[in-house]
Amino acid sequence: MSLAPAERLSGSVPPASAQEAKPSVRALAAPRLNRLRAACAEAGIRSFFARDTSNITWLTAFDGVFDDEDAHALLVTPHDAVLHTDSRYSEAARAAAADEGAIAVDDARVTHAAFVASAFGARHGEQLTAEAEAVVLGIEDSLTLGSYRALEAAFADAPARPQLRETSDFVLDLRAVKEPQEIARMKAARAITDAAFAHIVAFMRPGMTELAVQIELEDFMRRHGADGLAFPSIVATGANGASPHAIPGQTVLEAGQCVVLDFGARALGYCSDMTRTVFLGAPSPRMRDAYAAIRNANEQVEAALRPGVTGKAMHELAERALADGGFAGKMGHSLGHGVGIDIHEQPVLSPRNESALVAGNVVTVEPGVYLPGEFGMRLEDCGVITADGFEVFTQSTHDLVVL
Repeated sequence: MSLAPAERLSGSVPPASAQEAKPSVRALAAPRLNRLRAACAEAGIRSFFARDTSNITWLTAFDGVFDDEDAHALLVTPHDAVLHTDSRYSEAARAAAADEGAIAVDDARVTHAAFVASAFGARHGEQLTAEAEAVVLGIEDSLTLGSYRALEAAFADAPARPQLRETSDFVLDLRAVKEPQEIARMKAARAITDAAFAHIVAFMRPGMTELAVQIELEDFMRRHGADGLAFPSIVATGANGASPHAIPGQTVLEAGQCVVLDFGARALGYCSDMTRTVFLGAPSPRMRDAYAAIRNANEQVEAALRPGVTGKAMHELAERALADGGFAGKMGHSLGHGVGIDIHEQPVLSPRNESALVAGNVVTVEPGVYLPGEFGMRLEDCGVITADGFEVFTQSTHDLVVL
């Protein structure tokens, strides 16, 4: 197996500027809203009420409006879409919506439940009176119990009320097929992430703490074009690497160990995700064998990914490759997941997913081997299912990286 010394990696991937031509809001939002309307019509749903901020971000296509605050609601009817927000966001939302008016903005100082009861009644009042329970309002299954009860109470005070129907992954399934513009944004995030790996390999050395490496890694991404982080970075050395979601701390990097680096940038609202394992000096034979197994699993899956295969089949392929390398049952987690506005989206490469993958799905491939008390390692790329295969976004080497 070839070695990739740090010197060969340093500076090998230029930072991304994360700049692109941005289509109008209407050019992006209108087709998305129409896809939701078509899905609603097929399911017998008259209108849809969204509270999940990531779903709202995708449906509206607004840039630079929403943060992590749970402060918004979106009502999508057969003929219009109205965002309910408050004064902290209304000016930015109206500026974003001004581009041909695909979305109306309402900042009335009422609860989201009162807003939707009023807006839904105004649009479907005659149907509610005539059809009673036949008029269906779709809601997300992620709606909190408190929000659901508030919605019931708001409609209880209305002249007539719809049937509330919980939907599972309704918008997430639409988001799972990425548009070219979304893929371009994810590639911008990818370029920052690859550049960060080249930088951190040149920076890190024995004697540093996991936390010091994490801080440098995240600072580099922010300084080189990232809007923020896709998730808190994982830096796990030695036995800590056997915990797939280890939290970086004061553990010192030591010669003879391997270090798991799992991180991603966010650019133009979209995430990237990659994992590499680097070695602090020549790896032991057992480490070499484990790395050969995860590399083989990663590359077998990436060669097999295409429309029509299932997430379950890909997970099982990776498990077989790991077993062939002598590490049966040592992964423990699912092989991969979708990525987009959120770091974890649909579809998943998992024993639970028997649905066929389709072109436009963006997924990670991240086989790992975890040996408690010894070490752990993982090799993760991100890419998109194409018409006839899999385009890997991640450009960093699969070779052993030895510091």
